[in-house]
Amino acid sequence: MKIKKISLFALILTLSFTLGCTKIITLSKKSNQKQANNSSRQTIDPIKQKLDHMTLDEKIGQLVIVGIDDYTNNEHSKTLINTYHVGGFILFGQNIKNSAQLLELINSLKETNSSNNKTPLLLGVDEEGGRVSRMPSEFVKLPSNAAVGHVNNSNFSYKIGEILGQELKGFGLNVDFAPVLDVNSNRKNPVIGDRSFGSNPPLVSNLGIQTMKGIQSQNIISVVKHFPGHGDTLVDSHFGLPIVYNDIKRLNNLELVPFSNAIKHGVDMIMVAHILLPKIDLNNPASFSKTIITDILRKRMNFNGVVITDDMTMGAIIKKYDIGEASIKSLNAGSDIILVCHDFDKEVTVLNAIKNSVTKGTLPEKTINEKVYRILKLKEKYNLKDTKTTSINIQVINNKINNLLDSYMR
Repeated sequence: MKIKKISLFALILTLSFTLGCTKIITLSKKSNQKQANNSSRQTIDPIKQKLDHMTLDEKIGQLVIVGIDDYTNNEHSKTLINTYHVGGFILFGQNIKNSAQLLELINSLKETNSSNNKTPLLLGVDEEGGRVSRMPSEFVKLPSNAAVGHVNNSNFSYKIGEILGQELKGFGLNVDFAPVLDVNSNRKNPVIGDRSFGSNPPLVSNLGIQTMKGIQSQNIISVVKHFPGHGDTLVDSHFGLPIVYNDIKRLNNLELVPFSNAIKHGVDMIMVAHILLPKIDLNNPASFSKTIITDILRKRMNFNGVVITDDMTMGAIIKKYDIGEASIKSLNAGSDIILVCHDFDKEVTVLNAIKNSVTKGTLPEKTINEKVYRILKLKEKYNLKDTKTTSINIQVINNKINNLLDSYMR
């Protein structure tokens, strides 16, 4: 009888323990499921979601920035937006008469794009100051980088960048292909000259980075150029292909110094030059050299931002290479955006070449996705929108320029 009581008690105790454990396990499963659901919600990537909903044509369009052949948003530019879904436009003096016309052009491009595409446009100019300026003539001229280098004041350089950014922002532009980070090491260089801050790498680094930060402070994307360094060339790449016989040791000690420091200070986009460096890559210019773009810039220098080529319609390319083939080589080498500044037919040729390369399998769609992701991420970072700009107060900006120049140069 005593044994039966003990056995009954043991059975009750065992059942209680088992039921308790079951309850604990059930609660634990619910808790784990809740954590998993929360984790799932937290790891949703809106950029990836946007990418997943894009067509192949829309993705390809993001890989190209094009120029315009008129003062207005004409049939060519509308076709590039509506049919080819281009990622952006670059404007030149040939597109700019005055501030009213420029504002109307930019707003028209935005309106066309927002009516047909969900991804906002990159809209940029080469606005460096000095002789490379695209802003309307109503603005007071800003000094060249060489003049800024002569002053050699970090605050002055930052303020210059800030005003550059304000000028672009006033029109609704969002990309400045500046500053130049080339070290002017060759006085016979026909294209850089006073576009460089100077011949000293630390000075170019310091002032260039401050200008970059000033531009970024206005929510304008700063594109530093011309990687891996255009300062020791004897040929202008607008007309022919420069050849520079410097090795990697020389580049590490001089040309790459400003770019390396810019990467450490948060540069978002880097432009790669059309320069042949035979001691680094015997066969391919930097703009489509895997050794220079992927091995050096991406892997060794740890740049994870957007890589854009210099203009593919420059003499350095079209006099020696097929523009479509060169563009595919560049994308496979590691660039993200092909810049095609002139000629509607050449722009369409590049866009069609990219699509054909996907069909042939020479440019995998997976590779395109990686590039488009970087581009969308940059557009998201700067919160780009195709919102129209109603007006710009040029006098306010001119007053700032005059006050700045009075403080540092006059």
